[in-house]
Amino acid sequence: MKLSNFIHLRVHSAYSLSEGAIKVEELVSLCKDYSMPAVALTDSGNLFGALEFSLAASKAGIQPIIGCQMLVKRPNDCGGEALYKTSLEENCFDTLVLLVQSQEGYRNLIKLVSKSFLDTLPEEQAHIQFSDLTGYTDGLIALSGGSSGALGKLLAEGQNDFSVLMLKHLKSLFPGRLYIELMRHGTIDEEKIENSFVTLAFEHDIPLVATNDCFFSDESMFEAHDALMCIAERKHIDDPNRRRLTRLHGFRSESEMKEIFSDIPEAIDNTVVIAKRCAFAPQEHSPMLPAFPTTGEKTEAEQLRQASHDGLEKRLNSLGIKGQEVLPYKTRINFELEVINDMGFPGYFLIVADFIQWAKGQNIPVGPGRGSGAGSVVAWALTITDLDPLKFGLLFERFLNPERVSMPDFDIDFCQDRRDEVINYVKEKYGPDRVAQIITFGKLQAKAVLRDVGRVLGMPYGYVDRICKLIPYNPANPPSLEEALKIEPELVTLRDGDEQVSRLFDIGLKLEGLYRHASTHAAGLVIGDQRLDEFVPLYQDPRSDMAATQFSMKYAEAAGLVKFDFLGLKTLTVLDKTINLIQESGFNVDLDKIPLNDTLTYDMLGGGDTVGVFQLESTGMRDVLKQMKPDCFEDIIALVALYRPGPMDNIPRYIACKHGYEEPDYLHPELEEILKETFGVIIYQEQVMEIAKVLSGYSLGNADLLRRAMGKKIKKEMEAQRNVFVEGAKERGVDAEKAAQIFDQVDKFAGYGFNKSHAAAYAVVAYQTAWLKANYPVEFIAASMTLDMGNTDKLNVYRQELSRLSIDLIPPDINESHASFAVRKPKSAGEKGAVLYALSAVKNVGDKAMESLVKERTSGGPFANVMDFAKRLNGKVVNKRLIENLITAGAFDSLEINRKKLFNSTDIITKTALASDRERENNQENLFSEEALTTKVEKQNFQDVNDWPKLERLGKEFESVGFYLSDHPLDAYGGTLDRLGVQSYASLGINSVGTRPKLAGVIDSIRKRTSSKGNKFAFIRFSGKEGMFEVVVFSEVLSTSRELIQPGKAVLITCEVRAEGDDLKFSCLNLQCLEKAAENVSGGVKIFLNETASLESLKSAIEKGNEGKGKIYLVLGITADESVELLLPKGYMITQDMKSEIEVIPGVSELREL
Repeated sequence: MKLSNFIHLRVHSAYSLSEGAIKVEELVSLCKDYSMPAVALTDSGNLFGALEFSLAASKAGIQPIIGCQMLVKRPNDCGGEALYKTSLEENCFDTLVLLVQSQEGYRNLIKLVSKSFLDTLPEEQAHIQFSDLTGYTDGLIALSGGSSGALGKLLAEGQNDFSVLMLKHLKSLFPGRLYIELMRHGTIDEEKIENSFVTLAFEHDIPLVATNDCFFSDESMFEAHDALMCIAERKHIDDPNRRRLTRLHGFRSESEMKEIFSDIPEAIDNTVVIAKRCAFAPQEHSPMLPAFPTTGEKTEAEQLRQASHDGLEKRLNSLGIKGQEVLPYKTRINFELEVINDMGFPGYFLIVADFIQWAKGQNIPVGPGRGSGAGSVVAWALTITDLDPLKFGLLFERFLNPERVSMPDFDIDFCQDRRDEVINYVKEKYGPDRVAQIITFGKLQAKAVLRDVGRVLGMPYGYVDRICKLIPYNPANPPSLEEALKIEPELVTLRDGDEQVSRLFDIGLKLEGLYRHASTHAAGLVIGDQRLDEFVPLYQDPRSDMAATQFSMKYAEAAGLVKFDFLGLKTLTVLDKTINLIQESGFNVDLDKIPLNDTLTYDMLGGGDTVGVFQLESTGMRDVLKQMKPDCFEDIIALVALYRPGPMDNIPRYIACKHGYEEPDYLHPELEEILKETFGVIIYQEQVMEIAKVLSGYSLGNADLLRRAMGKKIKKEMEAQRNVFVEGAKERGVDAEKAAQIFDQVDKFAGYGFNKSHAAAYAVVAYQTAWLKANYPVEFIAASMTLDMGNTDKLNVYRQELSRLSIDLIPPDINESHASFAVRKPKSAGEKGAVLYALSAVKNVGDKAMESLVKERTSGGPFANVMDFAKRLNGKVVNKRLIENLITAGAFDSLEINRKKLFNSTDIITKTALASDRERENNQENLFSEEALTTKVEKQNFQDVNDWPKLERLGKEFESVGFYLSDHPLDAYGGTLDRLGVQSYASLGINSVGTRPKLAGVIDSIRKRTSSKGNKFAFIRFSGKEGMFEVVVFSEVLSTSRELIQPGKAVLITCEVRAEGDDLKFSCLNLQCLEKAAENVSGGVKIFLNETASLESLKSAIEKGNEGKGKIYLVLGITADESVELLLPKGYMITQDMKSEIEVIPGVSELREL
């Protein structure tokens, strides 16, 4: 095959974010198609794809040339200062292309590219100063940058003297390694300066090179790439002022390039010359762990051995394990240490143990373990994990297999509020230049790419939105556009029937999967054994103060970096806050010492009362708990492992065998010991390994390989493993046919088998949360609500749970509540205490403002009245919006019950706060005393007005809290709801599927949609007495009930219940106005009066109503202990309007529905 005599030296891959449209694998394929033996990757300002490209190209037999198109700030002596002051950001930097010749050049390029990100302000494009090149150009070839380079721009501006000076600078930095680029894309700029380039090159003896700035594969991608640039710039495709490229900016062939440069053939030849000069390509590197600072003269292996044995002794002593019981632990730890040291990983264990032990020393909550690492006795001894592997049958070989060398990988959970402290400790210990985050790349996925393309094409938003909503929703595995077209025929109909939609899909399909932006991995860190920018390029996320690798996780590890996961687990923070609240109540709890056989805990779990319990709170899980009735910790481990698609099918079998309804099947007598714990159901990967060991003589290392083979289902490998398994079993006296049958049975379960180490570790956290909830429910729910303070839906769930547990939730009160959710101690023994609603949970008040409020109350005592509150708090804290929301949430009720009266006076409250600020600043005494000022304000502003009607008051409370807290609009209907046959939403469970219950609720929100067939439907969210629920309303009901479907409207819903996964779904069959339905069945009301002066107003309100069946009783208080009850002679139609008017009449203390 004749190889191409032209090499592309200017290619932008998809890693030129939202600019390049050539994926790495596609670039390699293009080189093969064009018989190009080499190619350079020169992404814009980064080396994101350098290692991936190098490995892919090398594997395909193509020489990779690593490069980068960098932005450089021009030196002042070449007009740089003037350029920087007068140009737009995108034009104020010059382009310079650098290509790697050698390993030294690669390291220098890494330094420069890293510097461009690390030393650039967040609001600027990543760039370097021209002076930064000094000392970092060896091993690099420079291309002048074409019309966007310094030479090109200066020549275009006619600044010939500056251009010569710039050339001399570049020539001195890259002696014998500088080329002047010629490009022929047909642009005016290129044509204008080409002759000047040639002259400059001839006069200064600089070789010319022909390049083509490639951004896409060929002309068929031109339109899609044009749209991509519009997406990046947020411009319309018809915008005349946007950036544009030509159709010639693709990956052109040798013949095309030779034809357009036929007058300067040496420029083509020099592409091959440059390729031959570039003789370095980065490859994979073995892991490079930092050296752990050991004590004395110890090696890492010696230090690990001593620390492990010391730690094991402490563990065993604390558990009271002595004598012969110690031997299995000693044997196991010695075996593990031998494997760890032979593999060369003692340093890894020491590093992880060090930062975990530091965290625990700082009282930072750390999880008991996660993943297969919990199977290591060494990890347990070093306190990396907190689960005894021998007690729970956890296998080390599942974590580190001596038969298959791979890096260990501990995933560590930390309290999410204090995780950063641990990361900072690691940065300080190893040096900030040796620790970094890991970059991630966001892709243009199916829905996003259609929305973006639709926007730049100018298509109506609603139309594009309708199309996007036809793409099936699957967050776990989002379908591609191609898959969506196969699944949803309506998409095909729209595409084929509308030219504009066809164009939308054509462009979308070409852009889907391209990278759009860079971010950082949520938990991963790498720690190097030297400065990271010595061997990997670094990136700076503008939102982070910490550098990140420019390689994604896969390629960062391939480069030799070792990843450590610092995960933030909210549940650990909940546990920590619960413990603190318990301590404030005068008790001490050590979660490491709580009993694993607590009756209260298992009773609660068996009842399915697991709201807030880690891993166990979904609707489906609660139903399983009710059936299973767990009574030991092993049941929780099994549940964590089983409750997933696939294994879930085995739950009924597990429960039936557990309760003796069915007999367990242990497959073979030798396997009973392994399967007894799970009643004959193969649940764990470790069981698969143990079965292979016991039945067929596998080592645990080889058994782990068998487990992996079963998971991958590779036919050839499975046949080989089957033979080994059966032959091994035969040698141990097992019938070959029976062995083959067992192999098939194990294989069936192995694909679903769960890592027991991980399940057991998470079962610990699940049990701890359950134990705290069962034994300290007030503190646990207060802590849980604090962690979900910004999620009003979740807060409402906890409110319902408190109600179910008969625990009071005290509304916000400026004289009692704290910034976070807190606990009101019980007044006497036997009482439960109560949860104090958090001030910061009120909308639009802010954490800092509420912390200031509580701090002032703590130091200066409770607020005597509203004006005392205003005068004592900083005016910058007390703003009108904050005051209004605290009032409508009821936070001032203890000082003034009439919320409307206060709300009308917010201006004077805020002015008083600002005036008090000025007085404090001027150190002057107020001319009025506090009492006089308060009296004056009350006379002028706190005028007596009737409070808002109850429904209006509750509506405003809903707006400021996010749900109805002090009361609920449906409470006004009392027993009427029962007479209407309304069921409680919370009472509906899996047994309700197929029924048609009546529900009552207040409409909270409405989301209208259009089906693929054009029918309208809506998802309506209701607020019921027990919490929020959603009902789907289809077109027929939607059209007949249009007037009813308004936010704030109380309605009666007849619906049909169906199951969808774990959740219950409701479809509306009929909607009625609740008030009208109630009028027909109302039993009446009792009106409680504390003064007779209100009787005239009361009479007027009642007589406005129509006659009906509702009875009205008046209850007049005579003394504190005596009252008189009167029945009015006539019956009335008792409407909500009548009740609202009666409730606000002065002297009416209560209105009670009968």
